[in-house]
Amino acid sequence: MGRPNVLLITLDQYRGDSLSCAGHPVVRTPHLDALAADGVRLANHFAQAAPCAPGRAALYTGTYQMTNRVVANGTPLDDRFDNVARFARRAGYRPTLFGYTDQGVDPRTVDDRNDPRLSDYEGVLPGFDLGLDLRGSAEPWLSWLGDLGHDLPDAERALVTEPDRPAELSQSAFLTDHLLDWMARQDEPWFAHASYLRPHPPYRAAGHWSTAYDPAELPAPVPAGEDLHAIHRALLANPRSAAPTDSARMARWQAQYYGMCSEVDHQLGRVWAELRRLEQWSDTIVIVTADHGEQLGDQGLIEKAGFFESSYHVVGIVRDPRRPDGAGTVVDDFTENVDILPTIAHLLDEEIPLQSDGHPLTPFVDGDRPPRWRDSAHWEWDWRDSMPWTADDPWDRSLDRCNLATLRTRTHAYVQFGNGSWRCFDLAADPTWRTEVDDPAVVLPLAQAMIDWRSTNLDRNLTGFLLRDGGVGRWPFASAQQ
Repeated sequence: MGRPNVLLITLDQYRGDSLSCAGHPVVRTPHLDALAADGVRLANHFAQAAPCAPGRAALYTGTYQMTNRVVANGTPLDDRFDNVARFARRAGYRPTLFGYTDQGVDPRTVDDRNDPRLSDYEGVLPGFDLGLDLRGSAEPWLSWLGDLGHDLPDAERALVTEPDRPAELSQSAFLTDHLLDWMARQDEPWFAHASYLRPHPPYRAAGHWSTAYDPAELPAPVPAGEDLHAIHRALLANPRSAAPTDSARMARWQAQYYGMCSEVDHQLGRVWAELRRLEQWSDTIVIVTADHGEQLGDQGLIEKAGFFESSYHVVGIVRDPRRPDGAGTVVDDFTENVDILPTIAHLLDEEIPLQSDGHPLTPFVDGDRPPRWRDSAHWEWDWRDSMPWTADDPWDRSLDRCNLATLRTRTHAYVQFGNGSWRCFDLAADPTWRTEVDDPAVVLPLAQAMIDWRSTNLDRNLTGFLLRDGGVGRWPFASAQQ
């Protein structure tokens, strides 16, 4: 077998429990289930940050937020970082994007202060060719709908009214159409990134998918607790992040969310079918994940924010047809989106980028377990973009304290806030994140583990190399050894 195709699929805001094979009592995802049965499902897979740009920066670069420092939708991605598209080019592919990546340009690479990229965080990750541009305005989709007689003023209105049109006209269907057409025209191994917006809000599923779920049959969200942290209270007071207090309305939103999950699952089924029609199913690595999760009413919140795992526990499936031994395996270990880039590199027998904070999942894909693996998951959230930005004052570090980091083990979750405060939750006693513990015998080891995590994931691009005997250690790039 020659070099494989690679298909990296991201679903926006897709919760890790929103799969029928994950035991969800209602949701139906037959095509993701089938992919998991033919590959490896990562049952405890976590995104590293929220919202979209921070979550995707971690995914695309294989680095934690504390390393890449993309802390908001609008933070530039430092151009010094390697990424999945640049890696794919070095591996001999022409990586092609369908959708969006939400990565802002490094202003140091821009010569013109009037460059429109300085006003837009929805840039394309450096290294990608554009197969279909669905950033922001989603102009290609709107234009296509207009040609079909559906004149709409903007993408937001087009998404809100998706239930009013046939599902075949959804944005997800439009992306899939273009991906399938492109796949059929390739005559050499390819690398594609299909970045689907759904099940991202607005909570409106396309066509008949909007009525696919009965709100009365859906499980109720986890309610908020009582002694709430100030950040939690602030989110509950914000109409953009507070869930509807009317339970019937929240159930309707849940039904629309799961309708979007099933609709994007249907679109992925079309992709699997086309790969088989093209006789490429046995030649294509497929990886499915999400940039972050969705609160969906849990803790009284919607969308993605804060420190609760509903915002960070995401779907994770890896399938490599050349490695059948792990097919059908469910990995219960903690895995993270920073593992995706090193996994792709390892599956392609390429050098893993030095910057990677994550580790290759290849042993799991082979049905085995790495000899050393993490015993916790980690994520970060920064809310400085919701604060008033001060003048350029070198003594003012108030924005730098608007952040938190979470360490989640099997039994506890420890949250460290940038202002020095903390919270610790006993998940063994109460998995709903409403029972806190302050016993030093429990909290101190978790705080120490947080420090250890930070200290072992500092920038490593040159720290593993010594200017000795012509160069000792891991070279910054494999090509440097030539």
